[in-house]
Amino acid sequence: MRTKDLLLKMNRILSKRTLREFWEKYPDSKSYIETWYDVVNKAEWKTPNDIKEYYATVTILKNARVVFNIKGNDYRLIAKINYERQWLFIRFIGTHKEYDKIDANTI
Repeated sequence: MRTKDLLLKMNRILSKRTLREFWEKYPDSKSYIETWYDVVNKAEWKTPNDIKEYYATVTILKNARVVFNIKGNDYRLIAKINYERQWLFIRFIGTHKEYDKIDANTI
């Protein structure tokens, strides 16, 4: 599910609709996404290393993108992060199979 409209400002959430629509489609992802959302909502990440300290399994990509594994890697979430402004943009959330069909560096 490619997303364009979700912006999370770390420490202040501006929208949750895209995540809600995803877990309605994949109910087994709900508690995992809610936990991820709560962590991001409280985060004050200044660098990719800050994210790695909390989520050891994230993949740091170029262009300020980060790939989060959701529910033991059943799902993938790609975020673009503006560390200076503490904004996190969801660029993609989908199944591992859907993730394999996209270019995570450019989505």
